[in-house]
Amino acid sequence: MTSLRRLGSSDLEVFPLALGGNVFGWTADRADSFAVLDAYTAAGGNFVDTADAYSAWAPGNGGGVSETVIGEWLTARGNRADVLIATKVGAHPSYKGLSPANVKAAAEESLRRLQTDHIDLYYTHYDDPSVPVEEILGALDELVRSGKVRAIAASNISPERLQESLDASDREGLVRYVALQAQYSLVSRDTYEGPLQDVASRGGLAAVPYYGLASGFLTGKYRAGAEVDSPRAGAAGKHLASERGQRVLTALDEVAQERGAELATVALAWLASRPTVAVPLASARTPSQLPALLSVADLTLTDTDLTKLTRASE
Repeated sequence: MTSLRRLGSSDLEVFPLALGGNVFGWTADRADSFAVLDAYTAAGGNFVDTADAYSAWAPGNGGGVSETVIGEWLTARGNRADVLIATKVGAHPSYKGLSPANVKAAAEESLRRLQTDHIDLYYTHYDDPSVPVEEILGALDELVRSGKVRAIAASNISPERLQESLDASDREGLVRYVALQAQYSLVSRDTYEGPLQDVASRGGLAAVPYYGLASGFLTGKYRAGAEVDSPRAGAAGKHLASERGQRVLTALDEVAQERGAELATVALAWLASRPTVAVPLASARTPSQLPALLSVADLTLTDTDLTKLTRASE
Protein backbone atom coordinates (compact mmCIF):
# COMPACT_ATOMS: atom_id res chain seq x y z
CA MET A 1 0.00 0.00 0.00
CA THR A 2 1.40 3.37 -1.03
CA SER A 3 2.11 5.62 1.93
CA LEU A 4 0.38 8.99 1.95
CA ARG A 5 2.22 12.29 2.45
CA ARG A 6 1.17 15.05 4.80
CA LEU A 7 0.60 18.35 3.05
CA GLY A 8 2.67 20.95 4.87
CA SER A 9 1.30 21.84 8.31
CA SER A 10 -2.25 20.70 7.42
CA ASP A 11 -3.95 17.47 8.44
CA LEU A 12 -4.42 16.51 4.77
CA GLU A 13 -2.67 13.25 3.83
CA VAL A 14 -2.30 12.86 0.09
CA PHE A 15 -1.30 10.24 -2.46
CA PRO A 16 2.15 10.85 -4.06
CA LEU A 17 0.50 12.13 -7.26
CA ALA A 18 -2.17 14.84 -7.44
CA LEU A 19 -4.56 14.29 -10.35
CA GLY A 20 -5.10 17.43 -12.42
CA GLY A 21 -8.70 18.16 -13.37
CA ASN A 22 -8.01 20.80 -16.01
CA VAL A 23 -8.87 18.32 -18.80
CA PHE A 24 -12.25 17.26 -17.40
CA GLY A 25 -15.04 18.54 -19.62
CA TRP A 26 -12.44 19.90 -22.07
CA THR A 27 -10.14 17.36 -23.80
CA ALA A 28 -11.71 14.57 -21.72
CA ASP A 29 -15.48 14.29 -22.04
CA ARG A 30 -17.69 13.26 -19.12
CA ALA A 31 -17.32 9.51 -19.74
CA ASP A 32 -13.52 9.70 -20.12
CA SER A 33 -13.29 11.96 -17.05
CA PHE A 34 -15.25 9.44 -14.97
CA ALA A 35 -13.02 6.62 -16.26
CA VAL A 36 -9.83 8.52 -15.34
CA LEU A 37 -11.15 9.38 -11.88
CA ASP A 38 -12.22 5.75 -11.33
CA ALA A 39 -8.81 4.42 -12.37
CA TYR A 40 -6.94 6.97 -10.25
CA THR A 41 -8.89 6.19 -7.09
CA ALA A 42 -8.78 2.42 -7.76
CA ALA A 43 -4.97 2.73 -7.67
CA GLY A 44 -5.13 4.43 -4.27
CA GLY A 45 -5.20 8.04 -5.47
CA ASN A 46 -7.07 10.50 -3.26
CA PHE A 47 -6.03 14.05 -4.28
CA VAL A 48 -7.93 15.70 -7.16
CA ASP A 49 -6.98 19.24 -8.23
CA THR A 50 -9.32 21.55 -10.13
CA ALA A 51 -10.32 25.23 -10.34
CA ASP A 52 -13.54 27.17 -10.81
CA ALA A 53 -12.10 28.63 -14.04
CA TYR A 54 -11.50 25.27 -15.77
CA SER A 55 -11.90 25.34 -18.72
CA ALA A 56 -13.02 28.86 -19.58
CA TRP A 57 -10.30 29.14 -22.26
CA ALA A 58 -12.11 26.61 -24.49
CA PRO A 59 -14.66 27.97 -26.98
CA GLY A 60 -18.21 27.66 -25.65
CA ASN A 61 -16.98 26.85 -22.14
CA GLY A 62 -17.85 29.39 -19.46
CA GLY A 63 -15.79 27.87 -16.66
CA GLY A 64 -16.92 25.61 -13.82
CA VAL A 65 -17.11 22.59 -16.12
CA SER A 66 -14.36 20.59 -14.43
CA GLU A 67 -15.89 21.15 -10.98
CA THR A 68 -19.30 20.10 -12.32
CA VAL A 69 -17.91 16.85 -13.75
CA ILE A 70 -16.06 16.06 -10.51
CA GLY A 71 -19.17 16.85 -8.46
CA GLU A 72 -21.30 14.52 -10.58
CA TRP A 73 -18.66 11.79 -10.25
CA LEU A 74 -18.41 12.18 -6.45
CA THR A 75 -22.18 11.93 -6.14
CA ALA A 76 -22.44 8.96 -8.52
CA ARG A 77 -19.70 7.06 -6.67
CA GLY A 78 -20.69 8.11 -3.14
CA ASN A 79 -17.01 8.44 -2.23
CA ARG A 80 -16.69 12.05 -1.06
CA ALA A 81 -15.14 11.01 2.27
CA ASP A 82 -12.33 9.16 0.48
CA VAL A 83 -11.25 11.94 -1.88
CA LEU A 84 -9.52 15.24 -1.13
CA ILE A 85 -10.66 18.01 -3.46
CA ALA A 86 -8.50 21.06 -4.17
CA THR A 87 -10.02 23.91 -6.13
CA LYS A 88 -9.16 27.55 -6.80
CA VAL A 89 -10.68 31.02 -6.71
CA GLY A 90 -10.01 34.23 -8.60
CA ALA A 91 -9.93 33.39 -12.30
CA HIS A 92 -13.53 32.37 -13.15
CA PRO A 93 -14.90 34.81 -15.77
CA SER A 94 -17.79 35.75 -13.46
CA TYR A 95 -15.70 35.78 -10.26
CA LYS A 96 -12.45 37.55 -11.08
CA GLY A 97 -10.07 38.70 -8.37
CA LEU A 98 -9.73 38.19 -4.64
CA SER A 99 -11.96 40.79 -3.02
CA PRO A 100 -13.50 39.26 0.14
CA ALA A 101 -17.02 39.36 -1.33
CA ASN A 102 -15.85 37.65 -4.50
CA VAL A 103 -13.92 34.94 -2.65
CA LYS A 104 -16.95 34.04 -0.54
CA ALA A 105 -19.40 34.12 -3.46
CA ALA A 106 -17.09 32.03 -5.66
CA ALA A 107 -16.64 29.48 -2.87
CA GLU A 108 -20.42 28.99 -2.66
CA GLU A 109 -20.55 28.37 -6.41
CA SER A 110 -17.69 25.86 -6.22
CA LEU A 111 -19.41 24.01 -3.39
CA ARG A 112 -22.61 23.87 -5.44
CA ARG A 113 -20.88 22.53 -8.56
CA LEU A 114 -18.82 20.02 -6.56
CA GLN A 115 -22.04 18.90 -4.78
CA THR A 116 -20.28 19.00 -1.42
CA ASP A 117 -20.36 20.96 1.84
CA HIS A 118 -16.60 21.53 2.07
CA ILE A 119 -13.48 22.09 -0.02
CA ASP A 120 -10.39 20.31 1.33
CA LEU A 121 -7.79 22.70 -0.08
CA TYR A 122 -8.72 26.14 -1.44
CA TYR A 123 -6.16 28.00 -3.56
CA THR A 124 -6.03 31.63 -4.54
CA HIS A 125 -5.58 30.92 -8.28
CA TYR A 126 -3.70 34.14 -9.13
CA ASP A 127 -2.64 36.79 -6.68
CA ASP A 128 -4.65 40.02 -6.76
CA PRO A 129 -2.25 42.83 -5.74
CA SER A 130 -5.17 45.30 -5.65
CA VAL A 131 -6.43 43.63 -2.46
CA PRO A 132 -4.43 43.79 0.81
CA VAL A 133 -3.30 40.34 1.92
CA GLU A 134 -5.11 40.83 5.26
CA GLU A 135 -8.45 41.15 3.42
CA ILE A 136 -7.85 38.05 1.30
CA LEU A 137 -6.82 36.02 4.33
CA GLY A 138 -9.74 37.40 6.34
CA ALA A 139 -12.21 36.03 3.78
CA LEU A 140 -10.42 32.68 3.64
CA ASP A 141 -10.33 32.58 7.44
CA GLU A 142 -14.12 32.97 7.55
CA LEU A 143 -14.53 30.06 5.13
CA VAL A 144 -12.29 27.85 7.29
CA ARG A 145 -14.02 28.84 10.54
CA SER A 146 -17.43 28.08 9.00
CA GLY A 147 -16.26 24.58 7.98
CA LYS A 148 -16.60 25.25 4.24
CA VAL A 149 -12.82 25.00 3.66
CA ARG A 150 -10.33 22.77 5.51
CA ALA A 151 -7.01 24.36 4.45
CA ILE A 152 -5.81 27.14 2.17
CA ALA A 153 -3.03 27.50 -0.38
CA ALA A 154 -1.63 29.97 -2.89
CA SER A 155 -0.84 29.73 -6.59
CA ASN A 156 0.89 32.09 -9.02
CA ILE A 157 2.10 34.50 -6.35
CA SER A 158 5.32 36.49 -5.95
CA PRO A 159 7.78 35.65 -3.17
CA GLU A 160 7.15 39.08 -1.66
CA ARG A 161 3.37 38.74 -1.50
CA LEU A 162 3.63 35.17 -0.23
CA GLN A 163 5.93 36.25 2.61
CA GLU A 164 3.65 39.20 3.36
CA SER A 165 0.70 36.80 3.54
CA LEU A 166 2.45 34.40 5.91
CA ASP A 167 3.53 37.30 8.13
CA ALA A 168 -0.04 38.67 8.18
CA SER A 169 -1.47 35.28 9.16
CA ASP A 170 0.97 35.01 12.06
CA ARG A 171 0.47 38.61 13.15
CA GLU A 172 -3.34 38.71 12.88
CA GLY A 173 -4.05 35.14 13.97
CA LEU A 174 -5.60 34.31 10.60
CA VAL A 175 -5.60 30.99 8.74
CA ARG A 176 -2.23 30.33 7.07
CA TYR A 177 -1.31 28.98 3.66
CA VAL A 178 -0.13 25.36 3.87
CA ALA A 179 0.71 24.74 0.21
CA LEU A 180 1.90 26.47 -2.93
CA GLN A 181 1.32 25.73 -6.59
CA ALA A 182 3.91 27.03 -9.06
CA GLN A 183 5.16 26.02 -12.48
CA TYR A 184 8.13 23.69 -12.03
CA SER A 185 9.69 20.96 -14.14
CA LEU A 186 13.01 19.73 -15.53
CA VAL A 187 12.73 22.32 -18.31
CA SER A 188 11.22 25.10 -16.17
CA ARG A 189 13.14 25.55 -12.94
CA ASP A 190 13.58 29.34 -12.81
CA THR A 191 9.97 30.17 -11.89
CA TYR A 192 10.18 28.26 -8.62
CA GLU A 193 13.80 27.72 -7.57
CA GLY A 194 15.21 30.75 -5.80
CA PRO A 195 13.24 33.32 -3.76
CA LEU A 196 9.83 31.59 -4.06
CA GLN A 197 11.19 28.22 -2.97
CA ASP A 198 13.06 29.96 -0.13
CA VAL A 199 9.84 31.50 1.20
CA ALA A 200 8.06 28.14 0.93
CA SER A 201 10.89 26.39 2.75
CA ARG A 202 11.06 28.94 5.59
CA GLY A 203 7.27 28.95 5.92
CA GLY A 204 6.92 25.16 5.94
CA LEU A 205 4.74 25.17 2.81
CA ALA A 206 4.28 22.09 0.67
CA ALA A 207 4.82 22.64 -3.04
CA VAL A 208 2.44 20.95 -5.50
CA PRO A 209 4.01 21.91 -8.84
CA TYR A 210 2.01 22.19 -12.05
CA TYR A 211 3.21 21.64 -15.64
CA GLY A 212 5.49 18.98 -14.15
CA LEU A 213 5.57 17.26 -17.56
CA ALA A 214 5.92 20.55 -19.46
CA SER A 215 2.63 20.16 -21.38
CA GLY A 216 3.58 16.57 -22.27
CA PHE A 217 7.11 17.29 -23.52
CA LEU A 218 8.69 15.24 -20.72
CA THR A 219 6.68 12.14 -21.67
CA GLY A 220 9.07 11.81 -24.61
CA LYS A 221 6.34 11.73 -27.25
CA TYR A 222 7.52 15.01 -28.77
CA ARG A 223 10.59 14.27 -30.88
CA ALA A 224 12.10 15.82 -34.00
CA GLY A 225 9.91 14.87 -36.96
CA ALA A 226 7.11 13.43 -34.81
CA GLU A 227 3.57 14.71 -35.31
CA VAL A 228 1.50 14.75 -32.10
CA ASP A 229 -2.21 15.50 -32.19
CA SER A 230 -2.69 17.42 -28.97
CA PRO A 231 -3.98 20.88 -27.96
CA ARG A 232 -0.70 21.22 -26.06
CA ALA A 233 1.62 20.41 -28.97
CA GLY A 234 2.63 24.05 -29.43
CA ALA A 235 3.58 24.53 -25.78
CA ALA A 236 5.54 21.29 -25.72
CA GLY A 237 7.20 21.95 -29.07
CA LYS A 238 9.07 25.01 -27.87
CA HIS A 239 11.13 22.85 -25.51
CA LEU A 240 12.10 20.59 -28.42
CA ALA A 241 13.77 23.55 -30.11
CA SER A 242 15.98 24.34 -27.10
CA GLU A 243 19.35 22.87 -26.26
CA ARG A 244 18.21 22.37 -22.67
CA GLY A 245 15.18 20.43 -23.83
CA GLN A 246 17.35 18.09 -25.90
CA ARG A 247 19.77 17.54 -23.00
CA VAL A 248 16.91 16.74 -20.64
CA LEU A 249 15.35 14.24 -23.08
CA THR A 250 18.69 12.47 -23.48
CA ALA A 251 19.14 12.21 -19.71
CA LEU A 252 15.54 11.04 -19.26
CA ASP A 253 16.03 8.36 -21.94
CA GLU A 254 19.13 7.05 -20.14
CA VAL A 255 17.62 7.00 -16.65
CA ALA A 256 14.31 5.54 -17.87
CA GLN A 257 16.14 2.72 -19.64
CA GLU A 258 18.27 1.95 -16.57
CA ARG A 259 15.23 1.96 -14.26
CA GLY A 260 12.85 0.18 -16.65
CA ALA A 261 10.47 3.12 -16.28
CA GLU A 262 8.52 5.51 -18.50
CA LEU A 263 10.02 8.95 -19.15
CA ALA A 264 7.02 10.63 -17.51
CA THR A 265 7.52 8.58 -14.35
CA VAL A 266 11.19 9.57 -14.15
CA ALA A 267 10.43 13.27 -14.76
CA LEU A 268 7.81 13.28 -11.98
CA ALA A 269 10.10 11.31 -9.63
CA TRP A 270 12.82 13.96 -10.10
CA LEU A 271 10.25 16.63 -9.24
CA ALA A 272 9.06 14.70 -6.17
CA SER A 273 12.66 14.56 -4.91
CA ARG A 274 13.14 18.33 -4.92
CA PRO A 275 13.23 20.36 -1.69
CA THR A 276 9.76 21.50 -0.46
CA VAL A 277 7.90 19.44 -3.10
CA ALA A 278 5.20 17.31 -1.46
CA VAL A 279 3.63 15.78 -4.56
CA PRO A 280 3.71 16.56 -8.28
CA LEU A 281 0.52 17.25 -10.22
CA ALA A 282 -0.35 15.73 -13.59
CA SER A 283 -3.46 15.16 -15.66
CA ALA A 284 -4.63 12.34 -17.93
CA ARG A 285 -7.22 12.42 -20.71
CA THR A 286 -7.66 8.64 -20.73
CA PRO A 287 -7.04 5.81 -18.24
CA SER A 288 -4.25 4.49 -20.48
CA GLN A 289 -2.18 7.59 -19.68
CA LEU A 290 -2.43 7.02 -15.92
CA PRO A 291 -0.01 4.13 -15.19
CA ALA A 292 3.08 6.16 -16.09
CA LEU A 293 1.90 8.95 -13.77
CA LEU A 294 0.85 6.70 -10.87
CA SER A 295 4.16 4.83 -10.97
CA VAL A 296 5.86 7.87 -9.43
CA ALA A 297 4.58 6.49 -6.11
CA ASP A 298 6.88 3.46 -6.47
CA LEU A 299 9.97 4.87 -8.19
CA THR A 300 12.90 6.11 -6.10
CA LEU A 301 15.73 7.52 -8.19
CA THR A 302 19.34 7.05 -7.12
CA ASP A 303 21.64 9.98 -6.33
CA THR A 304 23.38 9.29 -9.64
CA ASP A 305 20.07 9.47 -11.52
CA LEU A 306 19.12 12.72 -9.79
CA THR A 307 22.50 14.34 -10.45
CA LYS A 308 22.36 13.40 -14.13
CA LEU A 309 18.88 14.88 -14.55
CA THR A 310 19.62 17.99 -12.51
CA ARG A 311 22.79 18.75 -14.48
CA ALA A 312 21.06 18.19 -17.82
CA SER A 313 18.31 20.62 -16.81
CA GLU A 314 20.58 23.49 -15.76
